[in-house]
Amino acid sequence: MKPDGRRPRSTAAGKRCGEEIVSYIPALRIFARSLCRNPVEADDLVQETLLRAIERVNQFEPGTNLRAWLFTIMRNRFYSNWAKRSRERTGDQDCVSGEPVAVADTQIWHLRMQEMEEALHQLPIHYRETIILVAVLGESYIHASQILGCDIGTIKSRVNRARAALRDKLDEI
Repeated sequence: MKPDGRRPRSTAAGKRCGEEIVSYIPALRIFARSLCRNPVEADDLVQETLLRAIERVNQFEPGTNLRAWLFTIMRNRFYSNWAKRSRERTGDQDCVSGEPVAVADTQIWHLRMQEMEEALHQLPIHYRETIILVAVLGESYIHASQILGCDIGTIKSRVNRARAALRDKLDEI
């Protein structure tokens, strides 16, 4: 028994948990890309999330939702990093674009996807993270409410408002 009252995790249980964590990497990357516009920052966020999860795997309660636990870690890391960067920021972010210049692509589906991504990134963060969790990653309203720490009604409202905002933004294009 550990001082905090939890039992030490067996090596086999830790390995199974680690394998399950690895299986969620694609979903974590999608969620990270919805939070960070820069793909490099998104990959860094995934790595930070995985590192934090591995370091604190003994804090995970077996029988609960590992995926929701990982998304919560990611969301918390994102907001911590964002707060830290906003304190360290020294200049106007609008002066320099970190985005590479896009090469013209004639495929309409690729252009529509870019328009959709741009519309998603124009949404307020609380709508964006909710719509990504529910509509893209397929999380239930219950799991999304656990990840985001709010009521199910709030999740439903945010999804509805995010969809309406996306429709409006895409109709303008």
